[in-house]
Amino acid sequence: MFAKIRFYWGAFVISSIVALIMIPLITLFPKYKGTIMHKLNRVILFLMGAKLKTFGKRDKNANLYLINHQGIMDIIALEAVENAHFRWVAKKELFETPWFGHLLKNGDMISVDRDNKAGLVKLLKDAKETVEKKERAIAIFPEGTRAKNQKLLPFKAGAKIIANKLDMRVQPIVVTGSKWVLNEHNKTGHSGTIRIHYLEPIDVKNASNNWYEEIKEQMQAKIDEEEKKGFLR
Repeated sequence: MFAKIRFYWGAFVISSIVALIMIPLITLFPKYKGTIMHKLNRVILFLMGAKLKTFGKRDKNANLYLINHQGIMDIIALEAVENAHFRWVAKKELFETPWFGHLLKNGDMISVDRDNKAGLVKLLKDAKETVEKKERAIAIFPEGTRAKNQKLLPFKAGAKIIANKLDMRVQPIVVTGSKWVLNEHNKTGHSGTIRIHYLEPIDVKNASNNWYEEIKEQMQAKIDEEEKKGFLR
């Protein structure tokens, strides 16, 4: 029962801060949107009783981050841990939702239409523009949606295509514990620690043809290791 209460408290905290504070501030002060999102996501974690712990270091020369996806807490944690201001790739439908749609649009994130062949062309165009500007790195969930358990879903082809086309430097990131803090599938919440693991980056142009599959194996191995240690609950 208490876990259910914590879930609805977490949902209330996130939606309230996003709708009433974050969206108005990044709209009024677009030059500072990265810092605004960073600070407010730290507030969200504090109010939800969540802590952050990092392992390894983010490669600031990487221009594409591949991240496993457990839920919205993955994004909140990665925006909160440091002021990196990623350019997130999200499915088109999310841009049309109340509140979060405005956040994605005003945050200048990348919309992708997976049901349209032209969607990949647009993704490549937006990714190229981002790489050329060198102001922000792209963050993408290669699974394309939230996993219900700790087994990674098949990786979509989009991230591999843009990385190969643009000779990107890629760093995989594994987030664990976020589903314990807020589980959107069974609607439970708990206080806890979200653990962020920065794995070894690669330059795609110097990598093997199977680099994408190898990264998935490395990410799954880290998740399995965390599960064995009891950090996934």
